[in-house]
Amino acid sequence: MIDVQNQYDARNIAIDKVGIKNIRYPITVLDREKGFQHTVANINIYVDLPKEFKGTHMSRLVELLHIFRSEVSLKNFSNILKQMKQHLNAASAHIEITFPYFIEKKAPVTGVPGLMDYTCRMIGTSDHNGKTDLVLEVVVPVSTVCPCSKEISDVGAHNQRGEVRVSLRFKNFIWIEDIITLVENNASTDVFSVLKRADEKYVTEKAFNNPMFVEDIVRAITKELKKDDNIIWFSVSAENFESIHNHNVYAFISSGKYP
Repeated sequence: MIDVQNQYDARNIAIDKVGIKNIRYPITVLDREKGFQHTVANINIYVDLPKEFKGTHMSRLVELLHIFRSEVSLKNFSNILKQMKQHLNAASAHIEITFPYFIEKKAPVTGVPGLMDYTCRMIGTSDHNGKTDLVLEVVVPVSTVCPCSKEISDVGAHNQRGEVRVSLRFKNFIWIEDIITLVENNASTDVFSVLKRADEKYVTEKAFNNPMFVEDIVRAITKELKKDDNIIWFSVSAENFESIHNHNVYAFISSGKYP
């Protein structure tokens, strides 16, 4: 049969990225407590296309997903990108894998367990020179109490749920759980899936005694990340879904341009 994708294209225009987007696929990721965890990811996967070819072989990208779905981790991302380039005869490759990551979390007083889900994203690129760039991104829900509201109010203070987004480049492997713990330790309080009355009292009072602006959160996390020699680049943002305003509030810090 005729291979249309491999036919010559006379327009003399190379394409930076061509591939498949928003494909849902079951994957297995590393879990520090249990070894592995099964989840479902949303995946974007691309390669470059030289100017002389009409198209790429999209089905080969799906074939690669099937091969590597049994273990998707930062440890073997470089190999996945290498195989993409070889399988499609491409000079560069790019993949983005977004998935919910579940951790069993116990209520702070009663110890009742529940599952918390955290949105994670792994982004990998292998360029024309064979240089690999990997980024891990984790989104962590938090709860905050407004310092200003607490200061000016005779009774109570407004509080809200928010989310913190941390993106990292690093020298050696890093666990998703470590990022989550870092963020949760630097908010007014962390968020739980199950809380009994004793737990709710504890969490409410803990947050009230630890009021934080979004500015406080990103600065506190930045201070901790700067201490870690394994981190070579990072960005951190905090967004509060305000309970008494018709807007969200936001703060962002980046460690600088990645070389």
